[in-house]
Amino acid sequence: MPAQVGAILDGTVSGITNFGAFIDLGEGKTGLVHISEVADDYVKNIHDYLKTQQKVKVKVLSIEDNGKISLSIKQAALPKKKTVKPPASVEWSNVGEKQPTMSFEDKLNRFLKDSEEKMSSIKTKAKDGRRGNGYSGKKLRD
Repeated sequence: MPAQVGAILDGTVSGITNFGAFIDLGEGKTGLVHISEVADDYVKNIHDYLKTQQKVKVKVLSIEDNGKISLSIKQAALPKKKTVKPPASVEWSNVGEKQPTMSFEDKLNRFLKDSEEKMSSIKTKAKDGRRGNGYSGKKLRD
């Protein structure tokens, strides 16, 4: 398969440097995987992740006009499965027993009540001349 941006290709590690690894893509083409594109983790020593002649899957990130090919190993990996969490509207009280929390309408009513209380508190403070910045307007004595 020819190297095209976005393509996932099989390659062989042909050289390793302190800034990345050169990957032989076949057909006389070689690309570079920057050290930041080797793994999802921070890679301090690339030799901990790759060895010369190791077979790898890479994703083509870019191909410059001068023929340089930028590759990524971490983007070529299959996405990890996400852990499914219970919905926020469900509380767990006992093992194997779930109890729903408040309905949407009850949550909305609680929000409106809390909001009105906060707004009335803010209005009261504004009437009293309090700004909440800790400065009372009095001069400090030396």
